[in-house]
Amino acid sequence: MRVVLQRVSHASVAVAREVVGQIDLGLLAFVGIGPDDTSKEILQMCDKIAGLRIFEDDNGKMNLSLQDVQGEILIVSQFTLWGDCRKGRRPSFTDAAPPEIAEPLYEQFVTEMALRGVRVATGSFGEDMQVTIVNEGPVTMLLESW
Repeated sequence: MRVVLQRVSHASVAVAREVVGQIDLGLLAFVGIGPDDTSKEILQMCDKIAGLRIFEDDNGKMNLSLQDVQGEILIVSQFTLWGDCRKGRRPSFTDAAPPEIAEPLYEQFVTEMALRGVRVATGSFGEDMQVTIVNEGPVTMLLESW
């Protein structure tokens, strides 16, 4: 599993120019599911994201988590995180989980984040989406399952 997290003051996602999800203070999570990912990776990643201390405290130190700041999360599926660009000029996506595996795990990810007390907004799995963000910091993290 690969997740790109961006700390945002606002983010939204649209499908066919219609906004389907938006948040204010929180995180934008681009989520890529690999072929070997299971519920175990989903649970570990959700715990990591909910508790990751990447928001500033009163002293300007990144010491607060998404839960601490009562932030929101916008979750967007993104199989291209598994793109392999090592050979040639066109990425290969054979390392990404096929939709029939990825979609249920993506849905579990969404559910698990909500169970951690985080307000969740989403894009639309498998759709062409337009994402708008205001990245704060900027702070961007790449997380991979272990």
